[in-house]
Amino acid sequence: MSRTKTRSRSIPTPTPAPATGRGAGAGLRLLAGVVVAGTVCAGLSAAPATAAATTADPVVSRGVTIPAFYTPPNELPSPNGALIRTEALPLGLSIPGLDGRPMPGTATRLMYRSTDSAGQAVAVTGAYIEPSAAWKGTGPRPLVAVASGTMGQGDQCAPSFALQNPLTLNGDTVSVGYEALAIYRLLSTGAAVVVTDYVGLGTTDRLHTYVNRVDEAHALLDAARAARAVSGASVTAASRTGLYGYSQGGGASAAAAELQPSYAPDVPLSGTYSGAPPADLTSVMKGIDGSALAGALAWSINGFAQADPDLRAVVDANINADGRAALADASTMCVGDALFGYGFTKSSKWTTSGKSIGDIIAADPRAQAALDKQRIGTLKPAGPVRLATGVQDDIVPHAQARKLAVDWCNKGADVTYDAIVLPNLGDKILTNHLVPLITDQGDAVSWLTDRLSGKAATSNCWSMPIQP
Repeated sequence: MSRTKTRSRSIPTPTPAPATGRGAGAGLRLLAGVVVAGTVCAGLSAAPATAAATTADPVVSRGVTIPAFYTPPNELPSPNGALIRTEALPLGLSIPGLDGRPMPGTATRLMYRSTDSAGQAVAVTGAYIEPSAAWKGTGPRPLVAVASGTMGQGDQCAPSFALQNPLTLNGDTVSVGYEALAIYRLLSTGAAVVVTDYVGLGTTDRLHTYVNRVDEAHALLDAARAARAVSGASVTAASRTGLYGYSQGGGASAAAAELQPSYAPDVPLSGTYSGAPPADLTSVMKGIDGSALAGALAWSINGFAQADPDLRAVVDANINADGRAALADASTMCVGDALFGYGFTKSSKWTTSGKSIGDIIAADPRAQAALDKQRIGTLKPAGPVRLATGVQDDIVPHAQARKLAVDWCNKGADVTYDAIVLPNLGDKILTNHLVPLITDQGDAVSWLTDRLSGKAATSNCWSMPIQP
């Protein structure tokens, strides 16, 4: 991996193993369609311009120089959501409007303070977009805090990077800004949008804590707070706020809806969209093991080994040399790289016993307890929630997402549950997971727009016994 500055981590960094065999070939075929789609929309973009925010040596991740803007200062402000720094962010997909303002809006890159799952202050980056479209609903212009789906673990994969560079393809890394469609659809309603990069994704001081529910929830809620302080932003403390996310983002928005009452009661939450949420990581790990997105298993292990000493001890005791090499290699990968390098890899190849990582965790009370702490569904979410899940989803398994809806309904939550019925589009090749992202997007945006306009939601918890 190409880096001139390394973050502290508990795994060694040996020379990455080359991608070989079925995983590499299948990953190439899967990625081809994604890259072609991204190229049609965006073409290749230049690397982001560097902001003179720090004198530290630059970080280079898989051939991409991370702008100095993303290196946090030594001291952070005390309030959660406080802005640390901002700069203009040119959108990679933007056109001039008739009034001279760019469409769909004007973007600002952000760094703001949050608190991680260990209670420590942390700098998080992201982006705020002031829309060109007028808000036609009731009340002041609302805000949608977007939690992106899985982008990877390398700093070059950050969602704010993707807004500037919709397609990053340099021979060492591949990243596609697929969330732009949802973001731009939200902006077209007249709602402002703030996007979080999550803890450690983009910022160069630590590793991204992938699918850590507390880190993600705090980062998303604090992004909403930070948006209100952006110079020129039309949103205020009175603006209705919505949360939006699918896959990793669906878990983040779901967790944020649960933690909002205790962590961010000042964020006026009007509605949450949670698509394909990874609510039960034990189940999700089994779903992604051996799938096209097997690299995501490495990201979750890396993140939790960094944040949880108990899980780190289990990893250290059970991972073999190939596994350590894979974990280190994956730590700087984006989704495209993971498809190329580790598509359809079974985690049993990474362990000393030949058992899967899921089986090892299930057999160790310390490790299982660490994952149990990540369970979403133990708290009642604030405000109405729309939860959508594809019935054929085998990457973020449908059954555990449906269980989240049941858990919330049993707590008296206002839940609109939508089981997306599609035919089986291919086992373990991501299609059953990704197609609902597109087919449900229009309904998800419309539902959330209604909540931001002050319209009441209608729970369908009564229908759960007959819902797939």
